[in-house]
Amino acid sequence: MIDIHTYMLALGIGNISFAVLMVAFIRDTEPSPGLRFWTCARLVTGATQLLAFARPQLGLPVLALVEALGWFIGWALEVAAFCTFFEVRNWKRYAIPIAGLALVAAACIVPLEMTSYGELVGLVACVFALSTISTAFVLLSPRLKNPTLLQRIIGVNNGVFGAAIASWAVGAFLRGELNMTEADGHQMAGYISGYMLMIVNGFGFLLMSKQRNDAVLKRLATLDDLTGLLNRRAFLARANEARLLALRLRKPITLLMIDIDHFKRLNDRFGHASGDEALVLFARAAGGSLREHDILGRMGGEEFALAMPGTDLEGALQAAERLRQATMAICLPSCGNSYEMTVSIGVVVIEANEELPAALARADRALYQAKRNGRNRVELGEAVRRVA
Repeated sequence: MIDIHTYMLALGIGNISFAVLMVAFIRDTEPSPGLRFWTCARLVTGATQLLAFARPQLGLPVLALVEALGWFIGWALEVAAFCTFFEVRNWKRYAIPIAGLALVAAACIVPLEMTSYGELVGLVACVFALSTISTAFVLLSPRLKNPTLLQRIIGVNNGVFGAAIASWAVGAFLRGELNMTEADGHQMAGYISGYMLMIVNGFGFLLMSKQRNDAVLKRLATLDDLTGLLNRRAFLARANEARLLALRLRKPITLLMIDIDHFKRLNDRFGHASGDEALVLFARAAGGSLREHDILGRMGGEEFALAMPGTDLEGALQAAERLRQATMAICLPSCGNSYEMTVSIGVVVIEANEELPAALARADRALYQAKRNGRNRVELGEAVRRVA
């Protein structure tokens, strides 16, 4: 049977190996929130476990204090990592005083030899098990926004193995000493649980960080950074999917091209910051006047496109007029009352078997017709010309 010191050696090597992997990951990518805390936690915990393995052979009393402090510092860093990753508000207000009290308690208890080594290990394991179970509650909480399957798996793992470690820790604390030569059922369950917890949590946090980074990259690849709307590429893809679906279901789909009037004049007179403000406010007003399944995107500059699945020509013209009116109601704080925002809109119905680029071209021509006819108006596009 494995003894406690050999077990600590295995855990220490494992945690430091995870820390090295995370350092390499951080170096080559933008780290997710909390990953630096987690890396430090693995490093401190691994070093503490190696110290727990070597301390009996070294025979220095001061190392008992260093080991106790290492356990609590590693635990505090792990809590900080999860709080930072899940953006828990004001966590420092509570975590820092609790960690400080724990450190003071460890600094007072160990030098005075108020507890045996077995009791100390049991106490530290109880604290560790409590933090692990608390992490499980966070990961499995119904309040967690858009939880991933990975987060749920880690949460279940932490709950099950945290309970096993707690059972082992309470037993060790009540007995007063750990059996250094033989491992009973509780102790073996604690060994296995601790090792599984190290593996799942070590890789799990790294995978959660990568998952979040991938989500950020996907968002940057599909959304316009300024307005939060779909960018040109994403809009074309989504609109074409909607066109194909409408074709299969034999439902109408309309397309609108929208352009903010005199946008260059706005930039020249009030500056590009006011232009950016106008784009953001327009996107917000447009989003508020549309249905959930309507597809709105920024095509570039001050030009936007809107696909409306399931909407016929009459409905599209009504929606375009609502959008025109909503735009006129926008107030730009940076311009005072010196600028009234208006838009010109071209509207077409995408014909059966008409490709999206062709429909966009027709809507674009209708848009420029609205510009030529005085701006701040909605213009209906020409029908598709049939070849006899």
